[in-house]
Amino acid sequence: MHSSDPDSVMGGDGEQIPVPLESSSHSGVGSVSGDGEQIPVPFVLMRGGTSKAVFLRAEVLPPPGKARDQLILSLFGSPDPRQIDGLGGADLLTSKLAIIGPPGRADADLDYTFAQVSITEPVVDYDINCGNISAAVAAYAVDEGLVDRSADWGDVARVRIHNTNTGRILGAEVPLRHGRSAVEGPCRVHGVPGAGAPISLDFSATAGGITGSLFPTGNVRDTLATSLGPVEATIMDLANLTVFFPASAVDMTGAESPGEFTPEMLGAVSAVKEAASLLMDLDPEGLIPVPALVAPPAPFVDYGTGATVDAGQVDFLARVVGGRPPVPHKAYPGTLAACTGVAARIPGTVVAQSLVADPGLDDEIRIGHPSGVMAVGARVHLGPQGWIPDRATYLRTARRLAEGTAFVRTAVL
Repeated sequence: MHSSDPDSVMGGDGEQIPVPLESSSHSGVGSVSGDGEQIPVPFVLMRGGTSKAVFLRAEVLPPPGKARDQLILSLFGSPDPRQIDGLGGADLLTSKLAIIGPPGRADADLDYTFAQVSITEPVVDYDINCGNISAAVAAYAVDEGLVDRSADWGDVARVRIHNTNTGRILGAEVPLRHGRSAVEGPCRVHGVPGAGAPISLDFSATAGGITGSLFPTGNVRDTLATSLGPVEATIMDLANLTVFFPASAVDMTGAESPGEFTPEMLGAVSAVKEAASLLMDLDPEGLIPVPALVAPPAPFVDYGTGATVDAGQVDFLARVVGGRPPVPHKAYPGTLAACTGVAARIPGTVVAQSLVADPGLDDEIRIGHPSGVMAVGARVHLGPQGWIPDRATYLRTARRLAEGTAFVRTAVL
């Protein structure tokens, strides 16, 4: 997986240059880690959209269970608010793991398991998928040779990713440069500096991955009995299981930045999530359904740049709370964007009712989130058994940041 050939780690022909190491002391456990005190773990670090994740091959990990989770926690330096003794980035968006394995299905190129590693608790969650990291998985698959290179790709590689968290296939199109995933390009992602090559992701085939149905309760709209009183909500299962509700239901405007969330606001959001969990007989302490509050268009301040985003630049506002303990997202999760876009196309949902103007079937849905605007292409049709998503796409960029060997202390395993 980690070749000394520079071409093996470049994101294109000369787009990224690996810096030669001064020595080969990293190549063996005995040379750097003492007599069995540390275990070497080969890894790749990648950015996907507004997130970062450590990538591990499944074969370097113990089987699923306590031993695997303990190794992962040690690798990330959790629990610790700074994750100072590991690879974690001390933020919800950067304490993420992608486990890559051979395909478990004939219609996939690889298996991908996403893990959210808690920063302050000794917990590794596998409840959800991450759409931003899914873009990095697609680029990783191309560069690691996990996709059939005998196909006549042309300028774009098509990658079929089996996400084991949801049991669904998601499709990705990766632009190529000299047979590898391109790095440079015109695509700008709000919340990410600069621009990059656009990776297209389609989650339309992931409906019902967690519960078996696009609308797990059988309704496009439910009234949740919460500790705050009744709250109108839409619970949808596409890419990730999500509960949408009006920002006003928790005394918010929907334009808040992450720093403006008070403990009372977080408590109110958690109350809605808990009620939705109990309605579906799910563990209220788990990560799903992911709570997303929505509101009609309004101006707000871009969390990253400080610039004002005008109401006319978005179709509605959305804010997401997630993680363990729950914190507000600084951007917008890709999986929730796909789910949100589809929800906006279905009459009667909380999301659709937050629209002031019809964006039109041929136009993208523009989500106003803390770090700017995210566009989603969504189409649906009404079939005999209910609403069916035909399209749930968005663009992300991704880049390989580092690769090498990490070390885990044997004493903590």
